[in-house]
Amino acid sequence: MNRVNLNQPSNSMRSYDDILHFPHHVSATHPQMPVSERAAQFSPFAALTGHQKAIKEAARLTDEKIELDENSKTILDQKLQNLLEYSVDPPEATVTYFQKDSKKDGGSYRKATGIVTSIHSHKRTMIMEHNLEIPLDDIVDIQFSIHS
Repeated sequence: MNRVNLNQPSNSMRSYDDILHFPHHVSATHPQMPVSERAAQFSPFAALTGHQKAIKEAARLTDEKIELDENSKTILDQKLQNLLEYSVDPPEATVTYFQKDSKKDGGSYRKATGIVTSIHSHKRTMIMEHNLEIPLDDIVDIQFSIHS
């Protein structure tokens, strides 16, 4: 069994004896980094920047748009016609509509409650107060009551 003497330098250490006691080099052209900034070079490296956001986005669920049957379309059309009759003093309505997701297939169903300010049949849109524009083809339900 070989014994190692810890007080004696190893052969590999002896090969550096000629440069071991040289003075520390200080650059004449590059200023020394402040001690307060030296720790930054040891900070963790985030190689997968945005990876957690991508995972969250992929896991986010979206709904598929429901296609209304003819009977539901007829009822919805009748409700729109009833709303148009009250253009002078329109009632407050709650509109359920599909909003397409901007980042992936599908979307979500939203509800907006307020006064319907206009319906543009040529543009196929409904405008509610606060300039909320809803495509008529995305509306699945309208609820309102007339108070006499």
